[in-house]
Amino acid sequence: MLIRPLARLGVTPNTLTLIGLLLSILTAVVIAQGYLVAGGLLVLFAGIFDMFDGAMARVCNTATTFGAFFDSTLDRYSESIILLGMLVYALQRPDLHDLFWPFAHEQFWMITVIYITVVGSLMVSYTKARAEGLGLECKTGLLARPERVVILALGLLSGTSIWALALLAVFSQVTAIERIVHVWRITSRVVQPGQAASFSVDVLAKATDTGSDNRHVPTTTTKVGTNEGS
Repeated sequence: MLIRPLARLGVTPNTLTLIGLLLSILTAVVIAQGYLVAGGLLVLFAGIFDMFDGAMARVCNTATTFGAFFDSTLDRYSESIILLGMLVYALQRPDLHDLFWPFAHEQFWMITVIYITVVGSLMVSYTKARAEGLGLECKTGLLARPERVVILALGLLSGTSIWALALLAVFSQVTAIERIVHVWRITSRVVQPGQAASFSVDVLAKATDTGSDNRHVPTTTTKVGTNEGS
């Protein structure tokens, strides 16, 4: 009901994806200025566009491989930009004091958990994308993107942003490790003694890095991807 009026106005899924990125930039600026409650509301509002673009593609029947790639890529930028806003906020406040945080040197802790959260967010996305690039399904894990958005927003709204970031830092790493273990289990089942011959040359070729940046060839050029929601 919400998407169809936008579709009739000619709004495209990629337009919604770009709007989501612009809202994330605005959110980062607001958070960096110290308006954390407003930032929390904007985090939720920007997150809506993460759902709208995929829904628009389905309603208009315009889902494309590039659209899925574009959406997932800009999601990574959006999340990193918002965390940059959190980092700028922390750097400006050496006397930072968050509700219920029991440890001294809170600014140091906040900077640390922000860094770990950024790394974890990227690794959650990369492990899934890399597995799917090898033709393996990888949807397991505790903390996909929707959960990360909600946790950060609740932390900003309740004045416990450092606790929210600490949860994101820990459980994003747990999610990435879960996906590594999941892929290990799949590949361990595929290659068993006496079954090595059935492991196709194509899969082995895809599993081999061909460059320093781990480039890999997509499994197909016709399959339409979906927003990985990581």
